[in-house]
Amino acid sequence: MNRKIILAVLLLAFVGYAGWSFMDAVTPYVGIAEAQKSTGSVQVKGLLAKNAPAPHMEGDLFVFTLQDEDTGETMLVHYHGTKPDQFDEAHHIVAIGKYQGTAFESQKLLIKCPSKYEQQKQK
Repeated sequence: MNRKIILAVLLLAFVGYAGWSFMDAVTPYVGIAEAQKSTGSVQVKGLLAKNAPAPHMEGDLFVFTLQDEDTGETMLVHYHGTKPDQFDEAHHIVAIGKYQGTAFESQKLLIKCPSKYEQQKQK
């Protein structure tokens, strides 16, 4: 009987830990306003802001301004890495990280470019 109880407790602990790990790994999509208020890691989707300084390198940071497509709000992004290859052709940019101080500190960028099928459809 003791073995069954110990096995059940271990199984329950494993399931609890797996659920906690999964929830910690989930990164929700939010708008710029929500990203600035969030304390955890989030994903922010936007466009490269037109009326902002040109994207550039500052030491080991790639710096650019992201604009919310719906609200027009802007946010400075510090990407910890070099400029992604297809950044200039980007249709949308998804920055993953957290807002700290005066900028969004991004550890990962997802560059969404128009597909060749969308380009053919427009012709």
